[in-house]
Amino acid sequence: MNNKKVGYNSTNKESDWLYEISPKKGLFEFNFKEIWQYRDLLILFVKRDIVTIYKQTVLGPLWFLIQPLFTSVIFTLIFNNVAQVSTGTVPNFLFNLAGITLWGYFRDSLTKTSQTFTKNQNIFGKVYFPRVIIPLSVIISNLLKFGIQLGIFIAFYFYYVSSGASASPNQNLLLFPVYVAIMGLSGLGLGMILSSLTTKYRDFTQLMTFAVQLLMYISAVPFPLSKVKDDLPAYYWAFKFNPLAHIIEGFRYMTLDTGMFSWLSFSYALGFSIVVFLFGLLIFNRTEKSFIDTV
Repeated sequence: MNNKKVGYNSTNKESDWLYEISPKKGLFEFNFKEIWQYRDLLILFVKRDIVTIYKQTVLGPLWFLIQPLFTSVIFTLIFNNVAQVSTGTVPNFLFNLAGITLWGYFRDSLTKTSQTFTKNQNIFGKVYFPRVIIPLSVIISNLLKFGIQLGIFIAFYFYYVSSGASASPNQNLLLFPVYVAIMGLSGLGLGMILSSLTTKYRDFTQLMTFAVQLLMYISAVPFPLSKVKDDLPAYYWAFKFNPLAHIIEGFRYMTLDTGMFSWLSFSYALGFSIVVFLFGLLIFNRTEKSFIDTV
């Protein structure tokens, strides 16, 4: 993008221009001041993401509730009843719902931010605004959906506990905001990387559904991480080095007091989310400069 001067007064002097739009100079530039100046646009995109998703559907926002509940029922039938995967003293449905709730936030953040350039090329080609606002709006709008689904999880949690189920939170619940931030940063970073790749290689769009489905299973969403460690030790390495598996396991540990937790795995997941976000920002900023010529 060439330098462009915006706004002037009657004297028409160089020093009197109000704004100057120029290419990003830093590889990891994340201009909070500029994003704040465009906060109204950010809010507009958040509203658009929330309203348009289910605008022409019969059930509308009820899909926020149906998706995790239906998936939890399927997991309970297949993994717990048919495959006989034990969740210990925690009710099978509640165990599955916990993993699906947090996983759903990451999945939606990843898949929707990965379409940033291809779905918004018409807007990007007509008007200037900080491009990173688009993936940020996805992360924020998905927080609303996550909050609704978390409320459903809490409702079932109290139902099972009042019925005598053995499940209780522990002191790690204080880390809950950090766990959500890790999932959001990971989804944002990976999504920005994929959105940049799809501007040149559209095959990544076709592979997305399969890749996300596979990633869900190796993130130990439908079964305890200890089950893999005990029954499939030869494949445990794939779960051990997957930071998302530790986040899902940690979330169940803090809410249901079941599973494994270590500060090492927590630190590993936190570090991964920061690194992948910075790398995603680097790729995103580089692609932003020339993507309009390739999409």
